Amino acid sequence: MRKLLYLFGLSLFFSSCAWVNPSIMLKTGKDYKYAQNSDTTKALDYKISSNDILEFSMYSNDGFKLVDLTSLNAANMGYRFESNIQYLVESDGSSKLPVLGRIKLSGYTIREAESLLEEKYSSFYVRPYVIMSVSNKRVIVFPGSAGDAKVIPLLNNNTTLIEALALAGGIADDGKAWMVKLIRETPDKKHEVFLIDLAKIEGIKQGSMVLQANDIIYVEPRKKYASRFIQEAAPIVSILTSIFILLTYSQRLAN
Repeated sequence: MRKLLYLFGLSLFFSSCAWVNPSIMLKTGKDYKYAQNSDTTKALDYKISSNDILEFSMYSNDGFKLVDLTSLNAANMGYRFESNIQYLVESDGSSKLPVLGRIKLSGYTIREAESLLEEKYSSFYVRPYVIMSVSNKRVIVFPGSAGDAKVIPLLNNNTTLIEALALAGGIADDGKAWMVKLIRETPDKKHEVFLIDLAKIEGIKQGSMVLQANDIIYVEPRKKYASRFIQEAAPIVSILTSIFILLTYSQRLAN
């Protein structure tokens, strides 16, 4: 019986690495080379990509309606700017727009897309004025504890890493403030990983990194080996104890 318990305990110990802390994601090796960028605090112009949702409005006469407050006709008061129609940028980078039909917009910045549409619409309207925005820009934040991940919309082009963490509720109690990973997709569809240390005040500069759409912020959680091992091993130990008690009782009855 002792040998059986010994074998169970030994197998449990060596197999523990496979199931202790299985929820830890996005691991990097000891020699992993993290990305370095000295200009991460500068906001970059966002470029439209597939699956973006666009909102835009177009006015003639260089947007005269937006500033014409003299009209008594409420229907013509241009300062009531509303845009409830959304346009999807499809997988081929194009979007179907009124009058123009399908036009490729992926790869353009917002300003470039507005200029392009103003040029296209000039064939139909007098001095068109286009206002465009992307409504589904967001980042994903894993603050360091299970079940607390959040999708944070980017409402402006200057949202920083610390702002996003604050919107997500801050770093969790189990999160490592010195192991904050920012994962960003590059133009060639690869990924670069920045390692940010927010445990010290010197990390405030790195924390001021301006986020880009679809960034992933992952705060690595602490590895609770002891508590996790006890939690996972408790049912097995309970079963083995029960078996040991039954065998001991059976031997006593036999004697």
